[in-house]
Amino acid sequence: MNRQGIILVDHGSRLAESNLLIEAVAKAFQQRFATDFDIVEPAHMELAEPSIATAFDRCVSRGATEVVVLPYFLGPGKHWTTDIPALTAAAASGHSGVSYRVAPTLGLDDLMLDLLRKRLG
Repeated sequence: MNRQGIILVDHGSRLAESNLLIEAVAKAFQQRFATDFDIVEPAHMELAEPSIATAFDRCVSRGATEVVVLPYFLGPGKHWTTDIPALTAAAASGHSGVSYRVAPTLGLDDLMLDLLRKRLG
């Protein structure tokens, strides 16, 4: 049976209150999609814990045989094309038999347009 772990990753910040957002997003994601995903972990690319490596280890310890890193980033910059894949590969290197991939960034989507409109009030 393939058990998928999801890592929601943001940039990370020196401000604790900023880092709490990804934890809230991960918790809300897991609650909303509980029937699809029971292994969801938050992570920060840098500057704060949990790191991608820590979150990867947690996914595997919870039974994940595949890990998908889901960037909480708007666009496909250097962090998505280079940094996050490298950090994910390093995290996966200690877990033979566990596959992984990095999903696309949020990008342009009708839902993003709806959210922008919502923010206008």
